[in-house]
Amino acid sequence: TVLMCRGRAMQDFRGPDCRFVNFKKGEAVYVYYKLIGKSTELWAGSVGSDFGYFPKDLLEINHNYSNEELELPTDVSLFIF
Repeated sequence: TVLMCRGRAMQDFRGPDCRFVNFKKGEAVYVYYKLIGKSTELWAGSVGSDFGYFPKDLLEINHNYSNEELELPTDVSLFIF
């Protein structure tokens, strides 16, 4: 797994289930995957020791680690809330 970038949470986020990572405004969030396909609004990353999905719009990117973007195709059925 390649660390793509680091950002700072622009607001609190609590995911709808265990597939999502929760964070508070100002926390550092590390991005590992950017999802493509029907779920392009979600990225996957970690906050502390927790890993999961989160809305990319809640993150302000402040450091890029990799020039190569790892994109994963998604199936919309994985993200029915």
